[in-house]
Amino acid sequence: MRPERIAAAFKWACLAELDAPKPGNVHVFAAGHRMTADEFVASAEAAAAPLSAEGTRVGTRILGAVEATFAAIGANTNLGIILLCAPLAAAADAETSDLRTSLINVLQALDTEDADLAFRAIVRAAPAGLGHSARHDVFEPATVNLLQAMTEAADRDRVARQYATNFADVFDLGLPLLEAAIRQHVNLKWATLATYLGFLSAFPDSHILRKYGAQTAEEVRRTAATFQASLSVTKHPVQILPELLDWDAELKAHGINPGTSADLTVATLFAQRLQIILPSERNGG
Repeated sequence: MRPERIAAAFKWACLAELDAPKPGNVHVFAAGHRMTADEFVASAEAAAAPLSAEGTRVGTRILGAVEATFAAIGANTNLGIILLCAPLAAAADAETSDLRTSLINVLQALDTEDADLAFRAIVRAAPAGLGHSARHDVFEPATVNLLQAMTEAADRDRVARQYATNFADVFDLGLPLLEAAIRQHVNLKWATLATYLGFLSAFPDSHILRKYGAQTAEEVRRTAATFQASLSVTKHPVQILPELLDWDAELKAHGINPGTSADLTVATLFAQRLQIILPSERNGG
């Protein structure tokens, strides 16, 4: 049952993230960046099985999920999600009920084959801003393990940074944000939005930084902080929805997508779900 439950948790996290009106990112309220919510649903369905395949290495999960996504929709919708969720899925596959301890063990065990497979997946997905690097170029065979390669990129890419910090943003920022927001709002849609805005206001989104530079990323961060403050005090989040969707439309009109914050939100939802289901699964529940 474990792979099926991990796959179900992954799909649940992807769908929950789509259900929240995340400014600048694709969601059920509005498409964007030539992508629709239906394409993200299809991507989640396609990626879930290879991502959750029992006993497989992280690199195999990453490449399999990217290839399955392309087979389903012919585009890169979820590379960052896959890069974040593959180690979490592998950690959930281990014989321990402590997800973060298991994750640390998974990250420490990554090798050059994992790096080669992940590099192939990244080249296949061809994310915006991908170029050649003087060290650990994804277009070349890996000479270091995947943890070392991600650590090299950690200063410029927040997804890579998670590998270097044992997913600190997910466990130390995202999960507390999500759990507090669930207590406040109950409705998962608003709790997910609060988590997304929490990431987006905590640091400049690295996807925006890569495409548009520090000034634009900082402007988005400051606006996100304003919306996060409003959401944190309102008893009726729907009241701020029109203004939120106006900002959403403005960001999309300029091609600005806080994709890294969205990816971190999915990873947080996935980790939260795994922490709920795995102790039950191992106890025969």
